[in-house]
Amino acid sequence: MLKLVIPKGSLEAQTLRLFEEADLRVRRGSDRDYHGTIDDERIERVSILRPQEIPLYVQDGLFDLGITGQDWIAETAADLEVLTTLTYAKTGTGHGTKVVLAVPNEHPANSAKEIPPGTRISTEFVELTKKAFADLGIDVKVSWSFGATEAKVPEIVDAIVDVTETGSTLRAHGMKIIETLLTSDPVLVANGDAAADPAKRAAMDDIVTLLRGAIEAEGRVLIKLNVTQEHLDAVLAVVPSMKAPTVSPLAEGGFAIETVVDKRGVNRLIPQLKTAGASDILELPISKIVP
Repeated sequence: MLKLVIPKGSLEAQTLRLFEEADLRVRRGSDRDYHGTIDDERIERVSILRPQEIPLYVQDGLFDLGITGQDWIAETAADLEVLTTLTYAKTGTGHGTKVVLAVPNEHPANSAKEIPPGTRISTEFVELTKKAFADLGIDVKVSWSFGATEAKVPEIVDAIVDVTETGSTLRAHGMKIIETLLTSDPVLVANGDAAADPAKRAAMDDIVTLLRGAIEAEGRVLIKLNVTQEHLDAVLAVVPSMKAPTVSPLAEGGFAIETVVDKRGVNRLIPQLKTAGASDILELPISKIVP
Protein backbone atom coordinates (compact mmCIF):
# COMPACT_ATOMS: atom_id res chain seq x y z
CA MET A 1 0.00 0.00 0.00
CA LEU A 2 2.60 2.58 1.09
CA LYS A 3 5.79 3.37 -0.78
CA LEU A 4 8.37 4.22 1.89
CA VAL A 5 11.79 5.85 1.61
CA ILE A 6 14.29 6.00 4.47
CA PRO A 7 17.67 7.77 4.70
CA LYS A 8 20.96 6.31 3.60
CA GLY A 9 24.21 7.47 5.18
CA SER A 10 24.77 8.66 8.73
CA LEU A 11 21.17 8.01 9.85
CA GLU A 12 20.84 4.65 8.11
CA ALA A 13 21.90 2.31 10.93
CA GLN A 14 19.77 4.02 13.58
CA THR A 15 16.76 4.20 11.24
CA LEU A 16 16.96 0.49 10.48
CA ARG A 17 17.34 -0.25 14.20
CA LEU A 18 14.27 1.86 14.99
CA PHE A 19 12.18 0.05 12.38
CA GLU A 20 13.29 -3.32 13.74
CA GLU A 21 12.31 -2.30 17.29
CA ALA A 22 8.96 -1.17 15.90
CA ASP A 23 8.47 -4.69 14.43
CA LEU A 24 8.92 -3.30 10.93
CA ARG A 25 12.22 -4.94 10.06
CA VAL A 26 13.63 -3.92 6.68
CA ARG A 27 14.96 -6.93 4.76
CA ARG A 28 17.63 -6.49 2.08
CA GLY A 29 19.83 -8.84 0.12
CA SER A 30 22.90 -6.97 1.39
CA ASP A 31 23.86 -3.77 3.18
CA ARG A 32 24.56 -2.20 -0.23
CA ASP A 33 21.06 -2.72 -1.60
CA TYR A 34 19.04 0.45 -2.18
CA HIS A 35 15.70 -1.36 -1.97
CA GLY A 36 14.14 -3.72 0.53
CA THR A 37 10.92 -5.11 1.88
CA ILE A 38 9.01 -5.11 5.16
CA ASP A 39 6.85 -8.09 6.03
CA ASP A 40 3.78 -5.94 6.56
CA GLU A 41 0.90 -5.50 4.11
CA ARG A 42 0.74 -1.78 4.91
CA ILE A 43 4.14 -1.18 3.27
CA GLU A 44 4.40 -2.08 -0.41
CA ARG A 45 8.12 -1.37 -0.85
CA VAL A 46 11.07 0.38 0.77
CA SER A 47 13.87 2.41 -0.80
CA ILE A 48 16.99 3.70 0.94
CA LEU A 49 18.22 6.99 -0.52
CA ARG A 50 20.14 10.09 0.51
CA PRO A 51 18.13 12.27 2.94
CA GLN A 52 18.87 15.34 0.77
CA GLU A 53 16.70 13.86 -2.00
CA ILE A 54 13.84 12.53 0.08
CA PRO A 55 11.77 15.72 0.66
CA LEU A 56 11.25 16.39 -3.05
CA TYR A 57 10.69 12.72 -3.89
CA VAL A 58 7.91 12.54 -1.30
CA GLN A 59 6.50 15.93 -2.34
CA ASP A 60 6.33 14.80 -5.98
CA GLY A 61 4.53 11.56 -5.11
CA LEU A 62 7.32 9.12 -5.94
CA PHE A 63 6.90 7.92 -2.35
CA ASP A 64 3.95 8.15 0.01
CA LEU A 65 6.02 8.27 3.18
CA GLY A 66 9.61 9.06 4.09
CA ILE A 67 12.08 9.94 6.79
CA THR A 68 14.37 12.91 6.32
CA GLY A 69 15.83 15.72 8.39
CA GLN A 70 14.13 19.01 9.18
CA ASP A 71 17.27 20.61 7.76
CA TRP A 72 16.65 19.15 4.29
CA ILE A 73 13.01 20.15 4.34
CA ALA A 74 14.11 23.71 5.05
CA GLU A 75 16.79 23.54 2.34
CA THR A 76 14.46 22.22 -0.35
CA ALA A 77 11.31 24.11 0.78
CA ALA A 78 9.38 20.91 0.03
CA ASP A 79 5.61 20.89 0.52
CA LEU A 80 5.05 17.95 2.86
CA GLU A 81 2.92 16.88 5.80
CA VAL A 82 5.05 16.18 8.87
CA LEU A 83 3.48 13.23 10.68
CA THR A 84 5.82 13.07 13.68
CA THR A 85 9.28 14.01 14.88
CA LEU A 86 11.62 11.10 15.54
CA THR A 87 14.19 12.05 18.17
CA TYR A 88 17.26 10.14 17.12
CA ALA A 89 20.54 10.75 15.30
CA LYS A 90 23.50 8.69 14.14
CA THR A 91 24.65 8.21 17.75
CA GLY A 92 21.26 7.04 19.02
CA THR A 93 18.00 8.37 20.37
CA GLY A 94 17.58 11.62 22.21
CA HIS A 95 20.19 13.42 20.12
CA GLY A 96 19.38 16.29 17.79
CA THR A 97 21.60 17.84 15.15
CA LYS A 98 22.29 21.49 14.38
CA VAL A 99 23.10 23.39 11.22
CA VAL A 100 25.79 25.79 12.36
CA LEU A 101 27.95 28.61 11.08
CA ALA A 102 31.61 28.02 11.94
CA VAL A 103 34.77 30.06 11.40
CA PRO A 104 38.45 29.59 12.29
CA ASN A 105 39.22 30.13 15.98
CA GLU A 106 41.16 33.32 15.18
CA HIS A 107 38.29 34.88 13.23
CA PRO A 108 37.04 38.07 14.94
CA ALA A 109 33.32 37.32 14.42
CA ASN A 110 31.35 35.78 17.28
CA SER A 111 27.92 35.74 15.62
CA ALA A 112 26.44 35.64 12.14
CA LYS A 113 25.64 39.35 12.18
CA GLU A 114 29.36 40.09 12.63
CA ILE A 115 30.32 38.30 9.40
CA PRO A 116 31.68 40.91 6.96
CA PRO A 117 30.16 41.37 3.48
CA GLY A 118 31.89 39.34 0.79
CA THR A 119 32.69 36.44 3.13
CA ARG A 120 33.12 33.16 1.26
CA ILE A 121 30.99 30.37 2.79
CA SER A 122 31.02 26.71 1.77
CA THR A 123 28.04 24.47 2.59
CA GLU A 124 25.65 21.73 1.49
CA PHE A 125 22.83 24.00 2.69
CA VAL A 126 23.11 26.66 0.00
CA GLU A 127 19.53 27.96 0.04
CA LEU A 128 19.24 27.87 3.83
CA THR A 129 22.50 29.82 4.16
CA LYS A 130 21.55 32.39 1.53
CA LYS A 131 18.24 33.00 3.27
CA ALA A 132 19.87 33.35 6.71
CA PHE A 133 22.25 36.04 5.50
CA ALA A 134 19.63 37.73 3.33
CA ASP A 135 17.52 38.10 6.47
CA LEU A 136 20.54 39.74 8.13
CA GLY A 137 21.11 42.01 5.12
CA ILE A 138 24.68 40.75 4.63
CA ASP A 139 25.90 39.99 1.10
CA VAL A 140 28.02 36.82 1.25
CA LYS A 141 29.30 34.39 -1.38
CA VAL A 142 27.84 30.92 -0.83
CA SER A 143 29.29 27.95 -2.70
CA TRP A 144 28.15 24.32 -2.83
CA SER A 145 30.24 21.79 -0.91
CA PHE A 146 30.46 18.13 -1.88
CA GLY A 147 31.82 17.09 1.51
CA ALA A 148 34.83 17.59 3.81
CA THR A 149 33.57 21.15 4.17
CA GLU A 150 35.78 21.95 7.17
CA ALA A 151 38.92 21.16 5.12
CA LYS A 152 38.28 24.17 2.85
CA VAL A 153 38.98 26.76 5.54
CA PRO A 154 40.82 29.10 5.36
CA GLU A 155 42.51 28.63 1.95
CA ILE A 156 39.36 28.21 -0.16
CA VAL A 157 36.61 29.78 1.96
CA ASP A 158 36.38 31.96 5.06
CA ALA A 159 33.56 30.13 6.87
CA ILE A 160 31.34 27.08 6.59
CA VAL A 161 27.78 26.11 7.36
CA ASP A 162 27.67 22.46 8.35
CA VAL A 163 25.60 19.94 10.30
CA THR A 164 26.88 18.68 13.66
CA GLU A 165 25.74 16.80 16.74
CA THR A 166 28.45 17.79 19.22
CA GLY A 167 30.77 20.16 17.33
CA SER A 168 33.77 17.94 18.12
CA THR A 169 34.86 17.54 14.49
CA LEU A 170 34.76 21.28 13.93
CA ARG A 171 36.78 21.94 17.09
CA ALA A 172 39.32 19.32 16.05
CA HIS A 173 39.85 21.28 12.85
CA GLY A 174 40.48 24.54 14.71
CA MET A 175 37.05 26.04 14.20
CA LYS A 176 34.49 27.67 16.47
CA ILE A 177 30.72 27.68 16.12
CA ILE A 178 29.37 31.21 16.19
CA GLU A 179 25.71 30.66 15.24
CA THR A 180 23.12 27.91 15.07
CA LEU A 181 21.01 28.46 11.97
CA LEU A 182 18.67 25.54 12.54
CA THR A 183 18.09 22.67 14.95
CA SER A 184 17.05 19.47 13.25
CA ASP A 185 15.64 16.04 14.04
CA PRO A 186 14.55 13.32 11.66
CA VAL A 187 10.87 13.57 10.79
CA LEU A 188 8.38 11.17 9.25
CA VAL A 189 6.79 13.00 6.32
CA ALA A 190 3.96 12.19 3.94
CA ASN A 191 2.91 13.19 0.47
CA GLY A 192 -0.17 15.42 0.74
CA ASP A 193 -2.33 13.46 -1.68
CA ALA A 194 -1.38 10.13 -0.10
CA ALA A 195 -2.16 11.46 3.37
CA ALA A 196 -5.61 12.53 2.15
CA ASP A 197 -6.45 8.98 1.06
CA PRO A 198 -8.36 7.33 3.96
CA ALA A 199 -6.82 3.87 3.59
CA LYS A 200 -3.29 5.18 3.24
CA ARG A 201 -3.82 7.63 6.10
CA ALA A 202 -4.92 4.82 8.39
CA ALA A 203 -1.77 2.86 7.48
CA MET A 204 0.38 5.95 8.10
CA ASP A 205 -1.19 6.44 11.53
CA ASP A 206 -0.37 2.82 12.37
CA ILE A 207 3.27 3.33 11.35
CA VAL A 208 3.47 6.46 13.51
CA THR A 209 2.12 4.54 16.50
CA LEU A 210 4.69 1.77 16.10
CA LEU A 211 7.67 4.09 15.60
CA ARG A 212 6.66 6.43 18.45
CA GLY A 213 6.11 3.42 20.71
CA ALA A 214 9.62 2.14 20.00
CA ILE A 215 11.14 5.55 20.69
CA GLU A 216 9.17 5.99 23.93
CA ALA A 217 10.46 2.60 25.14
CA GLU A 218 14.09 3.50 24.44
CA GLY A 219 16.11 3.45 27.65
CA ARG A 220 13.23 2.20 29.80
CA VAL A 221 12.56 -1.12 31.54
CA LEU A 222 9.68 -2.75 33.39
CA ILE A 223 10.22 -3.46 37.09
CA LYS A 224 8.02 -6.08 38.78
CA LEU A 225 8.17 -6.94 42.45
CA ASN A 226 6.24 -8.34 45.39
CA VAL A 227 5.78 -6.70 48.78
CA THR A 228 3.94 -7.41 52.02
CA GLN A 229 1.30 -5.10 53.47
CA GLU A 230 3.79 -4.16 56.18
CA HIS A 231 6.31 -2.77 53.70
CA LEU A 232 3.93 -1.47 51.01
CA ASP A 233 4.15 2.23 51.90
CA ALA A 234 7.95 2.12 52.21
CA VAL A 235 8.32 0.47 48.79
CA LEU A 236 5.85 2.84 47.11
CA ALA A 237 7.85 5.75 48.47
CA VAL A 238 10.88 4.45 46.54
CA VAL A 239 9.17 3.35 43.31
CA PRO A 240 9.32 5.85 40.42
CA SER A 241 6.89 5.54 37.51
CA MET A 242 5.74 7.18 34.29
CA LYS A 243 2.36 7.95 35.86
CA ALA A 244 1.54 5.74 38.85
CA PRO A 245 2.71 2.20 39.61
CA THR A 246 0.28 -0.68 39.16
CA VAL A 247 -0.50 -2.32 42.53
CA SER A 248 -2.39 -5.63 42.55
CA PRO A 249 -3.30 -7.87 45.53
CA LEU A 250 -1.77 -11.35 45.60
CA ALA A 251 -3.89 -14.44 46.28
CA GLU A 252 -1.81 -15.40 49.32
CA GLY A 253 -1.52 -11.90 50.75
CA GLY A 254 0.69 -8.96 49.93
CA PHE A 255 0.87 -7.07 46.67
CA ALA A 256 2.47 -7.20 43.23
CA ILE A 257 3.80 -3.92 41.87
CA GLU A 258 4.68 -3.06 38.27
CA THR A 259 6.26 0.16 37.05
CA VAL A 260 8.20 1.53 34.06
CA VAL A 261 11.47 3.27 34.93
CA ASP A 262 14.55 4.68 33.24
CA LYS A 263 17.22 2.04 32.68
CA ARG A 264 19.95 4.45 33.79
CA GLY A 265 18.80 4.46 37.42
CA VAL A 266 18.04 0.77 37.88
CA ASN A 267 21.43 -0.06 39.40
CA ARG A 268 20.52 2.21 42.33
CA LEU A 269 16.78 1.53 42.37
CA ILE A 270 16.87 -2.25 42.86
CA PRO A 271 19.00 -2.14 46.07
CA GLN A 272 16.72 0.62 47.40
CA LEU A 273 13.64 -1.49 46.73
CA LYS A 274 15.23 -4.49 48.42
CA THR A 275 16.10 -2.41 51.48
CA ALA A 276 12.55 -1.03 51.62
CA GLY A 277 11.12 -4.56 51.81
CA ALA A 278 10.51 -5.63 48.20
CA SER A 279 11.09 -9.22 47.10
CA ASP A 280 11.05 -11.23 43.84
CA ILE A 281 12.26 -8.19 41.90
CA LEU A 282 12.30 -8.60 38.12
CA GLU A 283 13.76 -6.25 35.50
CA LEU A 284 12.28 -6.79 32.02
CA PRO A 285 13.04 -5.12 28.69
CA ILE A 286 10.35 -3.08 26.91
CA SER A 287 10.04 -2.95 23.14
CA LYS A 288 7.27 -0.37 22.84
CA ILE A 289 5.30 2.07 24.99
CA VAL A 290 2.05 3.34 23.45
CA PRO A 291 0.24 5.93 25.61
